[in-house]
Amino acid sequence: MEKKINSSHCDMHSRIDPADRLDSSFNIADYDYDLPPALIAQHPAGAREHCRLLVLDRFAGSLIHSRFDKIAQYLRPGDLLVVNDTRVVPARLLGRKQTGGKVELLVLDPYKEPHLGNTQGYCCLAKSSKPFRPGQIVEFDQDIRAEILSTAGDGSVMARFEPTCAIVEVLDRIGRVPLPPYIEREDSLPTSGDCTCYQTEYARHPGAVAAPTAGLHFTKPLLKDLGAAGIEVSALTLHVGYGTFSPIRCEDIRNHRMHPEFIRLSEKTAEAINRAKAERRRVVAVGTTVVRTLEWVFAQKGEISPYSGMCNHFIYPGYRFAVVDCLLTNFHIPRSSLILLVSAFTGRNRILSAYREAVSQRYRFFSYGDAMLIL
Repeated sequence: MEKKINSSHCDMHSRIDPADRLDSSFNIADYDYDLPPALIAQHPAGAREHCRLLVLDRFAGSLIHSRFDKIAQYLRPGDLLVVNDTRVVPARLLGRKQTGGKVELLVLDPYKEPHLGNTQGYCCLAKSSKPFRPGQIVEFDQDIRAEILSTAGDGSVMARFEPTCAIVEVLDRIGRVPLPPYIEREDSLPTSGDCTCYQTEYARHPGAVAAPTAGLHFTKPLLKDLGAAGIEVSALTLHVGYGTFSPIRCEDIRNHRMHPEFIRLSEKTAEAINRAKAERRRVVAVGTTVVRTLEWVFAQKGEISPYSGMCNHFIYPGYRFAVVDCLLTNFHIPRSSLILLVSAFTGRNRILSAYREAVSQRYRFFSYGDAMLIL
């Protein structure tokens, strides 16, 4: 049965049980959970807004099972939703060496300014039966070529593309959507459904190689309805990198290092956030990318103000949040930086308990899965 959570506004941080906040094991094994493979969503839901929504009151520990199109019931007039308006580019390229061998390049920094890419090259994850060597040429469809400028021991290469147009134009012509590795089916050509479904309705700025998946559930009519209910929406940009899928491989989470990602926070959005804070209205982050961006800017500048640059903010239990009051997110991979972030926001025990409930109720997990609203 659905019911609306009513809680008076006050200092969000002071209301968290200190035992939950400090439930901060640094052992990555303590952020694992059992997930039947059948619950990993391989395809999007039929309609974006018809996915399930698990609402967690992190102060009371209560759970409500609902549906995403009813999200307005759990928000308040005056809430500020902050979304990530990055646009996923079809960054996976299939080509061949001049000897005929098949190769694959995944462009990791398609947001790079064209003049830099044309001189320094673009960083790519490379797959090939034999290692690349500097000077090798890779040929793609439509007479597009790439020269390997340098190689690294982690499987990445720097590649310069010809003709020397913006890489986004190249990818739009011949690239494929780089679906997450846990989606065990062929990724998609630019003309197929994933190019629409694996993209938020408000995507504007191309440069991501993975979607900010919490935003996939919104439709334009739903956003319009939220606006009519007095809920404000502002946008920032974080170009999601492939590192979002990387598991944490060190036993002590404090030794983990995040992959840097490009972010941009505009003056308009900074003003909207500062106004909401001054008026004691809630800032609701739509996705972990928004959390990382806002908390990173505050950590760097001691305030929320316009910012453009790289971000590698690693948030794990014990972190004190300065900006974000509520979080809309999907269900995350065990032992990942994302489950550490939501554990920091909610408390490890509470988030793992909520995940066990989601598993028992057969929620769909990960990028194309269901949503969770943490209040």
